[in-house]
Amino acid sequence: MTKYNPVTPQIADALRQIVGASNVILDEEKLEAYSHDETPKDQFSGMPEVIVTPTGTQQVADIMKLANAHLIPVTPRGAGSGLSGGAIPLHGGILMTFEKMNSVLDVDLQNMMIEVQSGIVTNEINAIVADAGLFFAGYPMSLESCQIGGNIAENAGGGKAIKYGVTDRYITGMEVVTPTGDILKLGGKVVKDVSGYDLKRLYIGSEGTLGVVTSATIKLMPLPKAKTDLLVLFPDVQSAIEVVPMIVSKLGIVPTSVEFMDRLSVETSCKYLNEHLTYENCGSMLLIEVDGTTQDQVDGEAETIGDLCMENKAIEVYVADNYTTQERVWAVRRNIAEAFKLYSPHQSLEDIVVPIAQIPALMEEIAKLSAEFQISMPSYGHAGDGNLHTTLIKPPEMPLDQWYRLEDQVVRRLYAVVMALGGKLSGEHGIGIKRKDYYQEIADPREIALMRLLKKALDPNNILNPGKVFDLD
Repeated sequence: MTKYNPVTPQIADALRQIVGASNVILDEEKLEAYSHDETPKDQFSGMPEVIVTPTGTQQVADIMKLANAHLIPVTPRGAGSGLSGGAIPLHGGILMTFEKMNSVLDVDLQNMMIEVQSGIVTNEINAIVADAGLFFAGYPMSLESCQIGGNIAENAGGGKAIKYGVTDRYITGMEVVTPTGDILKLGGKVVKDVSGYDLKRLYIGSEGTLGVVTSATIKLMPLPKAKTDLLVLFPDVQSAIEVVPMIVSKLGIVPTSVEFMDRLSVETSCKYLNEHLTYENCGSMLLIEVDGTTQDQVDGEAETIGDLCMENKAIEVYVADNYTTQERVWAVRRNIAEAFKLYSPHQSLEDIVVPIAQIPALMEEIAKLSAEFQISMPSYGHAGDGNLHTTLIKPPEMPLDQWYRLEDQVVRRLYAVVMALGGKLSGEHGIGIKRKDYYQEIADPREIALMRLLKKALDPNNILNPGKVFDLD
């Protein structure tokens, strides 16, 4: 186990010299707000010794050189919206935030590229380029709060991944600071590049353990000229899930999104938002979005999908073809996680992913686990790409210590099912500290060994976001 040094008054003074006194925070009350993310605070937390807010790449490099020389851990942090504990400072030390590194560096409409600093909020990119008829298609569900640096660190996905893919598809270049303080410029505005190893992909999805991304060049896409959303009601979970693989395989249509919500998820979110969807007579819903270049094309594909659903046990198909109704149904989907946190503060939000054709089998096994352990396990998520957020809910009467033991049992069983179906522990939220122990037990030991070699080579003193993804020692 690496033994780190504390942040002394001398180190704090050195940090002030680098970033300015106003960008160094030692106040304990302010530090506490950075001790956790969106995972349960009573399970996953760690207090930083100091918060540092750099304003440029050279400052980030100087911080890393200082930390490396004095063996002080550094935790990079975006908006703190993560769901794996990836931005929690487990070993104290320096927590580095990027809210002041939020500038647009270049807008190149001719090449359909934008270069931004890592602290920019994801949806601000879309606001900047919308008038040019462009958008960033990486689309995590938290796009109104998350920062692009965090998206890159987690290789974030979201509701549109079935058609548009996830973050790594759109990052063509980046600036990275290594744990030893070197500044690397990787990639650029080209869309093809096989000049040596594609090092930028090494950093995408590395959860801030290998380097600090300070800026990124992002490929933009043309905004679709038309879109339609279908809200499809089914009598039960299985009927809805069985339709999902058929949409692409039978119809040859690639929707923008195929989101699944079981009844409890819809009901809980509706209560949270004081919204009403017609869920009383159904056991689950699919929210299906189709986009394209013409409204006729979109309407035709939506109708074909709706017909397929009705032929496969759907109760009703509702069409949301204007902005107001589309926002209503999508708000229900986006707020499910927040709703469950309010009504059930003790829970485990999972991020499992399986091959699309295995989703029906996965849901059968989840139902069995729920019945066996007598706990509620509502499921929702990106069914179109096999990524579901099954949530283990603590029974109100169960003591907390008993719940933690039960949670561990159920999660282990759930992960075993997922792996048996050819799936993975996390589709978009990352490993962090929440899934680290399980990941180390389940993953191929040779895979873990190779990642340890990479970590040791790039971060020889293990100072950058230590204790995440896997244990080095």
